[in-house]
Amino acid sequence: MLVDPNTVLHNSVMAKLSGKDASEAKFFVGQKVKLLEDVKNDGTYPYLPIGAVMIDKGAIGYIRHVGEFLQVIRVYEVHFMDERAAIEIVGCREHELEALEPYRDIEAEEAAYLENYYKNKS
Repeated sequence: MLVDPNTVLHNSVMAKLSGKDASEAKFFVGQKVKLLEDVKNDGTYPYLPIGAVMIDKGAIGYIRHVGEFLQVIRVYEVHFMDERAAIEIVGCREHELEALEPYRDIEAEEAAYLENYYKNKS
């Protein structure tokens, strides 16, 4: 039997659905984050039983990509560095993560740098 019939799964996608995430992302690509709750296999990962813990609460990772699910739910692709984790890369919601570095608007920083560079070049 792959699944213990007593295993209760929590659908974190639908449970925390508020209609639409805020227009601005809470985390940026490259930001160091900590996982606030265990990530369990909901059946989308074929190499572990449903309900198995894939990444433990407290694991440290870095944001690799920011995307959307169904155009209303922001999902952060996070690369976790914990050797104990069953997998390294997983999608997380904002409520599952805590920032370990302050937020930076990297695009705005880069635009300001380029503007300054070209202004001083001439």
